[in-house]
Amino acid sequence: MKSFDAIVIGAGQAGPFLAARMVEKGMKVALIERKFLGGTCVNAGCMPTKTLVASARAAHVARSGAVYGVNIPGEIAIDMKVVRARAETVTMNARNGLIGWFAGMDGMTVIYGHARFEGPKTVSVNGETLTAPRIFLNVGARPVIPDLPGVNEIDYLTSTSIIDLDTLPRHLAVIGGSYIGLEFAQMYRRFGAEVSVIEHGPKLASREDEDISDAIADVLRSEGIDIHTGASDIAFAKSSDGITVATDSARIDASHVLIATGRKPNTDDLGLDAAGVITDGRGFITVDDKLATNVDGIWALGDCNGHGAFTHTSYNDFEIAAANLLDGDDRKLSSRILAYALYIDPPLGRVGMTEKQARASGHKILISTRPMSRVGRANERGETKGFMKVIADAETKKILGAAILGIEGDEVIHGIIDAMNAGTTYPALQWSVPIHPTVSELIPTLLGDLKPV
Repeated sequence: MKSFDAIVIGAGQAGPFLAARMVEKGMKVALIERKFLGGTCVNAGCMPTKTLVASARAAHVARSGAVYGVNIPGEIAIDMKVVRARAETVTMNARNGLIGWFAGMDGMTVIYGHARFEGPKTVSVNGETLTAPRIFLNVGARPVIPDLPGVNEIDYLTSTSIIDLDTLPRHLAVIGGSYIGLEFAQMYRRFGAEVSVIEHGPKLASREDEDISDAIADVLRSEGIDIHTGASDIAFAKSSDGITVATDSARIDASHVLIATGRKPNTDDLGLDAAGVITDGRGFITVDDKLATNVDGIWALGDCNGHGAFTHTSYNDFEIAAANLLDGDDRKLSSRILAYALYIDPPLGRVGMTEKQARASGHKILISTRPMSRVGRANERGETKGFMKVIADAETKKILGAAILGIEGDEVIHGIIDAMNAGTTYPALQWSVPIHPTVSELIPTLLGDLKPV
């Protein structure tokens, strides 16, 4: 049996950085990864997909050049092999950077293999048994494949496998109208494929307020994406030239199908029962406000604990754990203000409560909205789709939440994220003097228009 000061299972966006901090403190750490260092973000998430989004935007801008007085003769052609290779290069550079970083650390042992608990302090991997007083789980999540008629009879794609696609689909059917599905839908439409989005629920991006959801749908429809919401009785069948996707109200002749109906935690094959670690009904590991499980000496970080399925929330889990365990701090998961983005174009930046959540919370709320068509920067760039929205508490003057669907919305939202984390009241933020011409310069004006509902 090999002994360590700590064992980290899973090399996503929390575990490796925590392992590195512990090594800096002189600890002996084993980092176990069953596949690739970097987790979903580096290998099948943020980095490759946003690289693909950038290629798709380049194609869109090239096709739109005439509007700006830039005439490009001939058809804009897409070389999907080059597109894929570019995304792969970005991934490999990041992955190899991690490999090199860990190779230079004394005290770090990287083990590739499938880890399973043998007890609350012991883990087996590759036929060996390891033990440590502290064990951290950062095992991530994977795509969910719903049990739909015919799904096992077709060669479907997931958000992981579609990244390796180096040919352009004739018609891509996207099953699921949430964040992952919508990003791929717009991306492949811009590459030149016909695209249909099929969503069981009544609207796209169901987490968002109805006005945001409707605006997202308008953006995608304006680019020629076919959207089917409220779809039921979804079924698949092979056809002579692809796959037939049938619903209660539509029949789609697709060449490729992307299943984007959510993700589930990679916790079902860790032997958690042997350690006594509790999970909820969906398989997420139950943690307290400091990310500790019910078993002393075991923590769960990142997607597998169900408290945010984002790279930045996973990294923040690392920050919380490191601060509490290594720096004598007292940081809590409940202090985190959730923020995220949807990387369609224009992007959606979101922080805090939606209007629906704010109304249900009992706050006396103020709301302000402003169309992007009234933003100078958006007009100058010729990108006026979307709108800004902010919600505040009428009594405390604190900002409760915001949504910016529009040009650079994923960056502009950070002004509000910072204000919320600092506890700044909206009247104070109104007196800031932002740079002109930017999208952010409209935040004080947006706040100045707050009105009771």
